Amino acid sequence: MGEGQKQLLAIIELGGYPNFVPLYERSGYQVTVVNSQRKARNFLKKQQPDVVVCEYNFQSDFRDRTSNIETLLAVLQKQPQTRLIVFYMPEHEHKLNQVRERFEIASVIPFPIDETKLETLLSS
Repeated sequence: MGEGQKQLLAIIELGGYPNFVPLYERSGYQVTVVNSQRKARNFLKKQQPDVVVCEYNFQSDFRDRTSNIETLLAVLQKQPQTRLIVFYMPEHEHKLNQVRERFEIASVIPFPIDETKLETLLSS
């Protein structure tokens, strides 16, 4: 890990969009990619990245939450310096907004992802 290099954790559970790792690296980040919320939580126990990028996946069949990210958000509350960027399906925006009423999410970007907007968020 580069000394003083910014860290980004990319959580890619469903995918189906371009590989943004080159964009993250171009923006100056050391990138770690995981493919599950469990692996993300394990990573966050040891590291405090500058940015976490994840997908919001609405799931109506959970008993105690509405999506894949509530547990992640609870973990990130203990790391207030970590910014969260969430990708989401436009048809789930109202559900995501309900989550945003309870948790701090720095930025959200609807699919299809606007790479220029993503790059701007990462450099700010």
